[in-house]
Amino acid sequence: MREGTAPVIRRQDYAAPAFWIRRVDLTFDLDAAKTIVASKLHIERNAAVLADGAPQPLVLQGEDINVLRVMAGGESVSFRVEGNLLVIDNPPAGDSFVLEVRNTCNPEKNTQLSGLYTSGGGLFTQCEAEGFRRITYFLDRPDVMAVYTVTLRADRTKYPVLLSNGNLVAQGTLDNGRHFATWHDPFPKPSYLFALVAADLVCREQRITTRAGREHLLQVYVRRGDLGKTEHAMASLVASVVWDEARFGLPLDLERFMVVAVEDFNMGAMENKGLNIFNTKYVLASPATATDDDFAGIESVVGHEYFHNWTGNRITCRDWFQLSLKEGLTVFRDQEFSMDMAGSASARAVKRIQDVLMLRARQFPEDAGAMAHPVRPDSYAAIDNFYTATVYEKGAEVVRMMHTLVGREGFARGITLYFQRHDGQAVTCDDFAQAIADANPGSALGARLDAFKRWYAQAGTPRLQARGHYDAEARRYTLTLTQSALPSPGQPHKQPYVIPVLTALIGHDGRELAAERLLVLDGTSQSFTFEGIDAAPVPSLLRGFSAPVVLDDGLSDAELLVLLAHDSDPFNRWEAGQRLALQRLLRQLQQPAPLDAPFIEAMRGVLRHPTLDPAFKELALVLPSEGYVAEQLERFDPQAIHAARVQLRDALATALHDDWVWAFDTHAVREGYAPTPAQAGRRALVNLALHMLCRHAAHHDDPVWPGRAYQRVKTAGNMTERLGALQALLDTPSPLADAALAHFHAQAGGDALVLDKWFMLQAHAPEPLGADAGRAFARAKALLKHPDFSLKNPNRVRSLVLALCSANPAAFHRADAAGYVLWSEKLLELDAINPQLAARLARVMDRWSALAEPYRSAAREAIARVAVKPDLSDDVREIVTRALEIAA
Repeated sequence: MREGTAPVIRRQDYAAPAFWIRRVDLTFDLDAAKTIVASKLHIERNAAVLADGAPQPLVLQGEDINVLRVMAGGESVSFRVEGNLLVIDNPPAGDSFVLEVRNTCNPEKNTQLSGLYTSGGGLFTQCEAEGFRRITYFLDRPDVMAVYTVTLRADRTKYPVLLSNGNLVAQGTLDNGRHFATWHDPFPKPSYLFALVAADLVCREQRITTRAGREHLLQVYVRRGDLGKTEHAMASLVASVVWDEARFGLPLDLERFMVVAVEDFNMGAMENKGLNIFNTKYVLASPATATDDDFAGIESVVGHEYFHNWTGNRITCRDWFQLSLKEGLTVFRDQEFSMDMAGSASARAVKRIQDVLMLRARQFPEDAGAMAHPVRPDSYAAIDNFYTATVYEKGAEVVRMMHTLVGREGFARGITLYFQRHDGQAVTCDDFAQAIADANPGSALGARLDAFKRWYAQAGTPRLQARGHYDAEARRYTLTLTQSALPSPGQPHKQPYVIPVLTALIGHDGRELAAERLLVLDGTSQSFTFEGIDAAPVPSLLRGFSAPVVLDDGLSDAELLVLLAHDSDPFNRWEAGQRLALQRLLRQLQQPAPLDAPFIEAMRGVLRHPTLDPAFKELALVLPSEGYVAEQLERFDPQAIHAARVQLRDALATALHDDWVWAFDTHAVREGYAPTPAQAGRRALVNLALHMLCRHAAHHDDPVWPGRAYQRVKTAGNMTERLGALQALLDTPSPLADAALAHFHAQAGGDALVLDKWFMLQAHAPEPLGADAGRAFARAKALLKHPDFSLKNPNRVRSLVLALCSANPAAFHRADAAGYVLWSEKLLELDAINPQLAARLARVMDRWSALAEPYRSAAREAIARVAVKPDLSDDVREIVTRALEIAA
């Protein structure tokens, strides 16, 4: 749809369909230019909806398809096509009937990458959320669940591999060099989980036997030449199958499980039943082409999509407002999986910190922006716009709070009850929460369920204030917690949340004065008492980040230094250091000053600590991001924040110069490459040390460290070290950077994922201060004309355009508005090709109204220029309209 014609869909208006589709037989004659689709739909009237006997037309959704024939009961039936609807006013009488629809679609013209489309000479599908209607007419909604049998017919030479959901039941040859394959999925599923692949692919296979004693075939399909990069993906898939059965008792339920990698894909991956389609980024990896983060990302995403087999597929969403039912729960599950795979307590803590960093970088700004919405939204114009950090990451935090309130064993009981009640159904977030509570009637959740569900219903990030009082004579410490919540679009007033606050008390000498205890705040304010406390404590609050809130605990520098030095909770130890750095960054914005000795010594203590994990050290020594600093300010100047952060980073580089040299030498990985948490942590710290040493060298005309970085770009034995060295040269910036970039590009050898890194690194390169300001933006803008860049490939767009606009504030937010002009131009170009991807780019401006002048006015003007275009997609129109409304 164009010209803003999409109706607003509201959760309160949900109604069950007048018809169900119980069984689907699909036959595809596959061709890139013209695919013929024949569907046979076994339809039942919904007796509950039609109880009054009133006649109901059958209305099917379809988009960009050409209908050839419609038959019911073997005879032609009268129908009409109205826009994107096929309407049969008088469907056959009786409780059930068979409807046959024959239509065509054009995959090679489908640049939206939604429905059936082409990539690299193959045919692939993406049907979530509403892509199936771009294949054939259907009741394209998640509560309509059917059993599918799919026959694929195609040219054997062009498309030797033919895949669909479920189990392979037949295959063979046809006339004229064609062949066929028939697949049957015995589990009812909604249309968004349908998938097919027809391509020239090769496959890595592994057979496994589960705890239940059943043998299964696991397959990873990739383009020819990429098979050597699939070992880690297969290992991650095996680990996922084993973990889900061991942790939650959820076994693999099909004869086989397939993963297919495709280069052109709007998302990270898709959990289609038994046939997961993945972006190549989350399948292909070798030490020479993938970083430690890439290896970890593959493990996480493979786990996530596999875990959807139960939390999303076997039990799915009643409607799209319940999207977090599957996504929030499955993100929580993949986070737990990654932590369990990490092994050590330290590595688990690092993973938790990384997850919170992502939440704060993506979801907290969303809560404060124009597109703020609850975990379970109340309305939408384009559902694709609600595949958000709020639904995913904040949704996972809501599940994690349930886990905290009922405990690990209680949560396992709740999951078991959830599947006993709802397997094979399309249900709601309320159904999930009710199952967890009912399985744990005496828990902190069971008694507060109705109030707890406000986490699903209310938008915004709650504020939690904590103040303590110590009575030395009574040896009593009283902690008072108070919560508040700012207004958000459509929700001017909020009711109190249920906030679990894991708390311990630490003495100024580092002793633990009170062991960790769960406090539950369920009103506006509440006091908690700790008895037998021998000395004035420092409270360690919200341990493990036990709730997604903004905490104001009023702690002094001295108290934060105690937590940084002694807290047994790794998250709060890291958080204390980040808050100390944040305070100095905010002060630097007000009045530049030298970095104080206590902070320098605290950072040296972290870096030199004999037992802290290197991965933890790296996280603790990286300053809060420019975006996170901006979140603390009512009005922010991106250039001022950038300058303050550069100055503070350079001060640390100088003050700790000898310590960075020690860290670089001491933590170097000299053994063979392995993407383990231990090795990855050492490489991360070494890369940070090299970066700081190059920063120091730039200010002292020292050629040694830039020279070592350049040599590392050329000779490093793995991508993590090569990329880290190149980043150090770009961030300095060094005269050697251009030569290093050219060498890296040549080494890439055309590998698409390596080239994405090359583009992204330059898009992320920070703007120099002073006379060279603007160089990073100019470099990134010039790359738009590079022969390796294309707006049609989502990964390439994300690596350059989105990276520049969303992750490089100083380069993007320019006083001359050139960044905003580039944003609006590329947004309109992209919207004509791929509205889903364009919508991601549009979200860059969510918080424009918090910008200081002159950026604020220029940003609003750019958004308004986009909003007046008459042919915007619904996806982009919804975003820019809401962006302008927020400051109206």
